[in-house]
Amino acid sequence: MTADGYSRPLEPGVRRDFSDEMSYGDYLRLDLVLSAQQPVSDPPRHDEMLFIIQHQTSELWLKLMLHELRAARDLLAHDELSPALKALARVKHIQNTLVVQWRVLSTLTPSEYAEFRSFLQSSSGFQSWQYRAVEFILGNKDEQMLQVFDHQPQVHRLLTDLLDEPTLYDEFLRFLNRIGHPVPRDILDRDVRRRWHLHPTLLPIFADIYDHTKSHWREYEACETLVDIEDNFQTWRFQHLKTVERIIGSRTGTGGSSGVPFLRKALDLTFFPELYAVRAEIGA
Repeated sequence: MTADGYSRPLEPGVRRDFSDEMSYGDYLRLDLVLSAQQPVSDPPRHDEMLFIIQHQTSELWLKLMLHELRAARDLLAHDELSPALKALARVKHIQNTLVVQWRVLSTLTPSEYAEFRSFLQSSSGFQSWQYRAVEFILGNKDEQMLQVFDHQPQVHRLLTDLLDEPTLYDEFLRFLNRIGHPVPRDILDRDVRRRWHLHPTLLPIFADIYDHTKSHWREYEACETLVDIEDNFQTWRFQHLKTVERIIGSRTGTGGSSGVPFLRKALDLTFFPELYAVRAEIGA
């Protein structure tokens, strides 16, 4: 019964007995998910729960993002551009969710964080293997990062596999070549373990796509989707930086990094540099 005297009885068909049936909680394994928030501060500090949930939910979204990026890469490898773009559209929505999440963490004040920061010891978001996996598949590969995960053999193997595999951008360029755009052979055969860098020889190809959008609409749409993903990633990085700056200022990170200066350097990293460089060529 509600305050206004109105009640909503359960409909006859609504299940009530789950002793022999799968329930909502069973399907989602909520017993595991909701028991994973274990503050380590002693005595427990109220705001540590926010910190834990913020990072756990981010890891769940990263898991889905990696799932979709791998799918998009594999679809491009089989010339299925439209389904690949559908997967990337989902990635963009995931990114928007991750950006907005920083607003929740930014409610944590420096005084509140100081109450439990020491209990984190050397743990840091820098050690997120899923974040590193996302960067690898987008092109920011760094073999040195594998050392951080030597103590996790399964994770080390997964990241090594991603290091050895083509990136999303590699597969997009191979797709462009297969449909008639003359991507240089040295780019198609490049060492995919290396971090991507600007290849000026690609600019005429992208300029042609952007100057002739009607005849290259599919490629044009894909290029802009990749730009959206990079823009979103940079927005996430910037919000991360500003949130950290707001909470710890110029202090070093718990994982040993310089903190804000280290995060600021990441803003110079790029996944698809040609798609930005070509903008100076469009219509020239």
